[in-house]
Amino acid sequence: MIEKKLQDEIIEKNRNFTKGYRDDAPAYEEDFESDQQLQKPQPPLVKAAMRGEGDRVKLPFDFDKLDIKNDTVALFRDRHSSRVYTGESMNLLRLSFLLWATQGIKDIRGKSYATLRTVASGGARHPFETYLIVSNVEGLAPGRYHYLPMEHAVEFLGAVDNENAVAESLCFQNWALKANVIFYWSMVAYRAEWRYGIFAHRTALMDAGHVGENLYLAAEAAGLGCCGIAAFHHESCCRLFELDGNEEYIVYTMPVGTISEKDKAEEKAFYKFVEDEGL
Repeated sequence: MIEKKLQDEIIEKNRNFTKGYRDDAPAYEEDFESDQQLQKPQPPLVKAAMRGEGDRVKLPFDFDKLDIKNDTVALFRDRHSSRVYTGESMNLLRLSFLLWATQGIKDIRGKSYATLRTVASGGARHPFETYLIVSNVEGLAPGRYHYLPMEHAVEFLGAVDNENAVAESLCFQNWALKANVIFYWSMVAYRAEWRYGIFAHRTALMDAGHVGENLYLAAEAAGLGCCGIAAFHHESCCRLFELDGNEEYIVYTMPVGTISEKDKAEEKAFYKFVEDEGL
């Protein structure tokens, strides 16, 4: 078991990480200059296609054909985590809507200074890339994908060679494997660090929350279920999507699947421990 003193030190360090600018901050924070202030070259706004001009699917954009919930109050009220999925197929237009709602590009600021997207991001840095494990989506072969937001397309990275690889990446939360698609968001660290340097990582985690909540609301609107997962295995995720683990690494995951009212009892069973333990 971790020593109490060490535990307290780690907690204190992590608390300070989440605090804003403060009077008792280390002196070096006052002297810090970002690479943007030093006029160093800006990193690319998005990651290039990993397979060049290889196998990719342009996503449909006719969202007016979707039967979606447009009542804002109902969206906020009904949004919830879903861990039970029916196994029915998801159509490509719904997946397209989810990708656009979470990382879609609406405009570009300047010639190539920043992307304006469907989610908020500190300094419009948008340091994330979206990867997918597709299991049951019409028009897409099962396997690993990378979202290309500039084109609103997905590129096929390949099949999942090891059937346990996905389970391992999610710390063996096997209920998630029944989802139609699993979203993995990576952080391309320097994309945020170029502007914010030593302060970038705290802001980026806030940005991840914006992305995740947009997926919750988009899934609810589209009649789908999802559940944010923070318990994932770093090295397994990196292997799955061919990431170096330092310049780019996964920071958030979320399975999405078709759901049914009939499964509410099974969904409730995830919290049976609350009743059993009288909490």
